[in-house]
Amino acid sequence: MKIIRACIYPKDIQCITGRTERYGRKLLNEIKVHFGKESHQFITSEEFAEYSGINIDIVNDYLQKVS
Repeated sequence: MKIIRACIYPKDIQCITGRTERYGRKLLNEIKVHFGKESHQFITSEEFAEYSGINIDIVNDYLQKVS
């Protein structure tokens, strides 16, 4: 059984959305502000899915393929 990563990185956002990696970094910072996280904290796949409106199954399928 493969372990699915829990954290989302800018490269993941780039692959899922088709946008640039710079957009991924910007979006991660917006999500951190939205959820009241500090700059050193990570964003989980659930938080990304909730904020972006992308189905959690799509995010988890992607993470499973790249892990």
